[in-house]
Amino acid sequence: MTEILNGRVLANNIREKAATRIHKLPHPPGLAVILVGDDPASHLYVGLKENAAKEVGIYIEKYEFAADTKDDVLISKIDELNARHDIHGILVQLPLPGQSVDKIIGAIDFKKDVDGFHVENRKLLLENKANLVPPIALAVMRMLQASHTPLQNKHAVIIGNSTIFAEPIIELMKEAGVEAQFLARNSTSLAAKSRAADIIVVAVGEAGFLQRDMVKAGAVVIDVGTNKKNGVVVGDAAPELVGHAGFMSKVPGGVGPLTVAYLLFNVIKAMELQERK
Repeated sequence: MTEILNGRVLANNIREKAATRIHKLPHPPGLAVILVGDDPASHLYVGLKENAAKEVGIYIEKYEFAADTKDDVLISKIDELNARHDIHGILVQLPLPGQSVDKIIGAIDFKKDVDGFHVENRKLLLENKANLVPPIALAVMRMLQASHTPLQNKHAVIIGNSTIFAEPIIELMKEAGVEAQFLARNSTSLAAKSRAADIIVVAVGEAGFLQRDMVKAGAVVIDVGTNKKNGVVVGDAAPELVGHAGFMSKVPGGVGPLTVAYLLFNVIKAMELQERK
């Protein structure tokens, strides 16, 4: 029997707390979102973030650029936003369609980096001094907590396309007593290592990528994928895992809503960092 983990209820609670905190602030926090290209999933994510921000009282501006926009054009916009006192958070929607992720993220003032991917924020997380932790990593850990699975001495694999995504999750898992490692989707040892894991986090952007024979019975599967298949939103985990895995996060309605909710809190934190006396 597989228990399905629903992130929407957890996210609603976090969003309510964010709205309450914003209501008590002297002025609304400001968020700028940079969206490059026409990837449908990216546009969907940005739309969800935009709606959630407005709902809790965050001021938001969205800047859209063509897929072939040069790095220096994006960096020029980021420099402009870094200098503005009414913009407290800057978010560049990933993945980028060809631009240098390191250069673009590195151009953001780390105190405005609400995705938590800036090298300085990653360094602070490793030093246990983090202020802005990636919302996706917080969402994954909250889903794990919702499973009520004892985490001490468990083994996890994070299957994805980027170590930038995996590193913060690995660090938070380590703090919880979980031994975790990143596996690239094309790793030759992927199936063997995923079969041995107690916890699998999958984020490759391919419907049904994680098959039943890659997962041991009773494992916890946190599905971060969002894909369109036959007009329906599905995750990276195959439907056949229901009844085999011990726990699975919903798609849609799992990690996604939680990630958006934690992003809202990061915008509030960013504002506090910049206005701290």
